[in-house]
Amino acid sequence: MNKKIRWGIIGCGDVTEVKSGPGFQKSEGSELIAVMRRNGKLAEDYARRHNVPKWYDDAHKLINDPDVDAVYIATPPSTHKEYTLAVASAKKPVYVEKPMALNYRECAEMADACRNNNVPLFVAYYRRALPRFLKVKSLLESKSMGEISSVSIKFLQKPSEKDTDPSNWRVDPSIAGCGYFCDLGSHMIDLIQFFLGKIIDASGSTSNQSKLYLAEDTVSAAFKFESGILGSGIWSFTSYQNIDETEIIGSKGKIVYSTFADEPIKLLVENKTEEFRIEHPPHVAQPLIQLVVNDLLGKGICPSTGETGAYTSFVMDKILGRI
Repeated sequence: MNKKIRWGIIGCGDVTEVKSGPGFQKSEGSELIAVMRRNGKLAEDYARRHNVPKWYDDAHKLINDPDVDAVYIATPPSTHKEYTLAVASAKKPVYVEKPMALNYRECAEMADACRNNNVPLFVAYYRRALPRFLKVKSLLESKSMGEISSVSIKFLQKPSEKDTDPSNWRVDPSIAGCGYFCDLGSHMIDLIQFFLGKIIDASGSTSNQSKLYLAEDTVSAAFKFESGILGSGIWSFTSYQNIDETEIIGSKGKIVYSTFADEPIKLLVENKTEEFRIEHPPHVAQPLIQLVVNDLLGKGICPSTGETGAYTSFVMDKILGRI
C-alpha cells in the first residue's frame, strides 16, 4: 500500500464537518481525496470547502475509484452493512461509523465479508483513543483504587425539540437500530469494555415513557464482565435533568467520569479526591483515525475493530432483549 492512505468518505454530512473529516487530512500518512453524498450539490460544496479533489453522488463510483485506498462510511447505521460489503468486495479497508450496524447479526455479516476478502475492518468508537479516556484506563491499571468490584452507569437527558423532528433519524429504529440508546449508549458500552474487558452476560428492560417517538426512551441494564465485575446502567432520554456519570468502584475508592459532558475525571481514594481535566482535541475522531492509518501502514494496532465493534452490538442486543 502507498506511504499515504488515500481516503474516500461515503456520507459527507454533519458528522464529517469537524468531528471526523478533517482528521483524515491532518493525520500523518493520511490524505482525503474523495467524498460522496447522494445530493451531488452538497457533495460538491463539501469538497470545495474542505479542499477535497473529487466528489461523487454515487457510492459505488467512489468505492471503485482506483485512487481511493480505503473508505470511511459515515452514513446512518441502516446502510452500514450495504456499503461495508461493497467496499470489502472491492478489496479495500473499511472504517465504519458507530454503532457498527442495525444489530449484531448485520455486524457479523460485515465482519465475515471483510475477513473473507482479507481486508481490515475498523469501527469509529473514537473514545478509545482520546487522551481523557486513556487517562481513565491508566488510573485503573495503576490499581490505586484497589480491586474493582462494580460499575454504575447513569445517563439522563432532557427531551428536546429534535425528538419530534421528522428528519431526526436517531429515534427511528429502522434507520438507527433503536433510539438514542443505540447512538449514545453504544459509546458507553464500548468504552467500559475497553476499560474492563468483555461483558459476558447482560440483560435489560426498555420502555417508551414519553411517547414522543416510536423508539424506546428508557433502558435499564444489568451486566457481568469476564473478570467477575458486576455492572448496572440506566439511560433515560425523558428526564427532568441531564446527568452523565459512570462510577467504577474498587476496594479502596472509585473513579467517576463523564462519557460526553466536559467534566473532569475524579479519583476518590481514602476520603481524598483528585481531579484530572483533560481537554479533547479539536477533531475528536482524529486520534483514532491516526491509529487506523498506522495500522494500515503496519506501524501499530488499532484498538477499535470489527470484532470489538460487533461485540458491543452483541451486548446491546442482549440488553434490548433481541438475542
